[in-house]
Amino acid sequence: MTHGSRFVPEPTADGSFTFFSPDFHEAFHSRAGGKLEAELKFIQPTHITEKARQPVIRLLDVCYGLGYNTAAALETIWAVNPECRVEWIGLELDREVPQTAIAHQLLSPWPAPIPDLLAELVTVGQVQGDRFQAQVLWGDARQTIQQVYQRNFLADAIFLDPFSPRRCPQLWTVEFLGWVARCLKPDGWLATYSCAAAVRTALLQVGLHVGSIPDFSHKSPGTLAGHPPADLPPLLPHEVEHLKTRAAIPYRDPSLSDAAETIVARRHQEQRQSTLESTSQWRRRWLAAQAESGCEPG
Repeated sequence: MTHGSRFVPEPTADGSFTFFSPDFHEAFHSRAGGKLEAELKFIQPTHITEKARQPVIRLLDVCYGLGYNTAAALETIWAVNPECRVEWIGLELDREVPQTAIAHQLLSPWPAPIPDLLAELVTVGQVQGDRFQAQVLWGDARQTIQQVYQRNFLADAIFLDPFSPRRCPQLWTVEFLGWVARCLKPDGWLATYSCAAAVRTALLQVGLHVGSIPDFSHKSPGTLAGHPPADLPPLLPHEVEHLKTRAAIPYRDPSLSDAAETIVARRHQEQRQSTLESTSQWRRRWLAAQAESGCEPG
């Protein structure tokens, strides 16, 4: 399975491994720690520990990748409530990514039976067990997210983990995130590692409220979103101001089928025509606050 693979394990600072994508020219995880990122930017913010006390919890993993977010969620859930039934849907474009992760045993840091369950998941495409009912929907997430909605699947937690908006703008558009938001329970939480103003604006435009997830990698905080009323950690003042700049103009993909280059060009044109403050002007005004928080303009 690994012979000739495009993906080679690369260590991160916490001892876990990641891959570098030759297609998107980015690593799948923060170099500060792939496992740590899953726990601190996805599991803790979405209150998985509290929700695990329910008899059933529903999870939607957008861009499953190596499987770390789901593995970390299952570990947390079953540590709190071993009888909790997890109903799970994952969206993933490239089968080779999770298959190579399994072949290299990159899920071995998580306790049994999680590695075996996720190996079955990526090999067969689904798992039908007493505690874990799961299916991966392979292909373009812009289409498969609509299947999730058509199944009336409402998630307690959504892990939104595509490559960065600059590299993969098609999964950060107002239109795509609108479908994602429709799959979130009224009291559910959506977490993503991105603090880009364009992403936060898109989430606001589809009816969610947004808050800031504390930084752990000295690079940038993440974003937590929920339906109103949502008890969210507040955005910092300079983050609020960032949403009033040209950087906050969101990506758009009306047909949910445009190429990345088309989506980027459409946004650039809208930015050129905008009378909003430029990012450079905002950066100068908030340089001190930005240095303190570590949030880079996106």
